[in-house]
Amino acid sequence: MLRTYGAIGSLLALLAVALGAFGAHGLEDKIDADLLAAYKTGVQYHMFHALGLIALGIVSDKLSGAEGSLRWAGRLLTAGIVLFSGSLYVMAVTDIKPLGIITPFGGVAFLAGWAFLASAFWKQRRSS
Repeated sequence: MLRTYGAIGSLLALLAVALGAFGAHGLEDKIDADLLAAYKTGVQYHMFHALGLIALGIVSDKLSGAEGSLRWAGRLLTAGIVLFSGSLYVMAVTDIKPLGIITPFGGVAFLAGWAFLASAFWKQRRSS
């Protein structure tokens, strides 16, 4: 898992930086302030959760007996980036505001991912 989620998290962090730069330099004068704010929120959450995936990869080597919880945490954090941040990116660039209905599903994926990560730590504590 270290290799998988370390690589996925790093690539998603790279993408967050690229999309952040695009938003700052390519969208600032092209879309209205509310859409730009939504885009920036997408970038912020994208980066936070990419870093979370990297951390998940690192701790996966230290936590035994919690592989299932760690896998689900990684899947859900990744899905959250796609759904939450992705919907905000597309909404901001296209001005199709009904896409915002997808964003909460990404937020729920983020919450569930963090809950699974907490579960992995809890399982480790109990088995030690």
